[in-house]
Amino acid sequence: MKTFVCQCGNKLYFSNSQCVVCGLLLGFLPDDVLLSAFTRNGFGNLQASSNGRIYRQCKNYIDHNVCNWMVPFDDPQDFCPSCQLNEVTPNLDVEGNKQFWYRLEQAKRRLLYTLFKLKVPVVNRRQEPTTGLGFSFLEDEVADEYGNELTVKNYVSTGHSAGLVTIDIKEAEHSTRLRLRESLNENYRTLLGHFRHESGHYYWDRFVKNGYLLNDFRDLFGDERMNYSQAMKVYYAEGPKKNWQNVWISAYASMHPWEDWAETWAHYLHMVDTLETASDFDFSVSGNKVANPLVASGQHDHVYTATSFTHLFNDWCRLTEVLNGLNRSMGLDDAYPFVIPISALDKLRFVHQVVLQNDGLYQDSLK
Repeated sequence: MKTFVCQCGNKLYFSNSQCVVCGLLLGFLPDDVLLSAFTRNGFGNLQASSNGRIYRQCKNYIDHNVCNWMVPFDDPQDFCPSCQLNEVTPNLDVEGNKQFWYRLEQAKRRLLYTLFKLKVPVVNRRQEPTTGLGFSFLEDEVADEYGNELTVKNYVSTGHSAGLVTIDIKEAEHSTRLRLRESLNENYRTLLGHFRHESGHYYWDRFVKNGYLLNDFRDLFGDERMNYSQAMKVYYAEGPKKNWQNVWISAYASMHPWEDWAETWAHYLHMVDTLETASDFDFSVSGNKVANPLVASGQHDHVYTATSFTHLFNDWCRLTEVLNGLNRSMGLDDAYPFVIPISALDKLRFVHQVVLQNDGLYQDSLK
């Protein structure tokens, strides 16, 4: 994630809505993928300092202050591209739900930022009712003690089905999420991680399911036609595969090829977003400057795919070694508690390939 600059020169961050130095209103421009300051023009309309164009605040920005994205002035939509993805939002009559909604929207917008920078198509369910992406933020009818994803029960469970991502809003409650993190031994369980993981299920349907890379996927991840419900029962009854550290990127990835893909997809998004942040701060490790992996390139051939992933992964290894060292100096757990085996590395490379080729794959998947 990059930082941004106000017209007064102050550094701005992705979630900011007002500059603390000059006091100007701030808003994110999805069309330019940047945060801009705004002033009123002679007609009283909001004009972006970054490009001079006229915008309106998203309705959820005006009404609830849970969003900081903008809508082009001539766009008939009341909501920004992020909020247009919402199918169900939290019941604001329930105490605490507005704060939870704010956190959910922050995580969703951060996911979308990375997808936009990667040029991965984001289409809502009004544009494409059968293939569009949507989000439902729902509250458990019964407290979920284990957080079992996709388990069919009489309460809300975080998961994905046919393009609709459901997030249990209690995941936005820090105490609940930390309790689940401890009980499930998932040190890396985060709200943003949920969004990235579930988006992986969605993009598997769009990019792999009916595409020419399906056989390559099965060679790497296994046959996704194996019974998912049975695999889930075995996982929660017996735990992950005994040798999961030598094969999979996480314990949960060992449950089923679909979860392996989603965990790998999420991990890739973690990597590129963190590397962009390090690059934005001009970070170097032992004289090796961290490159920004989210810089657009028109090259999609095999040589570019291979070399760009090698550079990305080398930067990642150097950076995470430093991050872990810094955390240990502060008496904290490792920021990156992973050792990536060769098979998981090959899967990350496959995700990288899919992302670089996403335009054509997406069109193929819609046919």
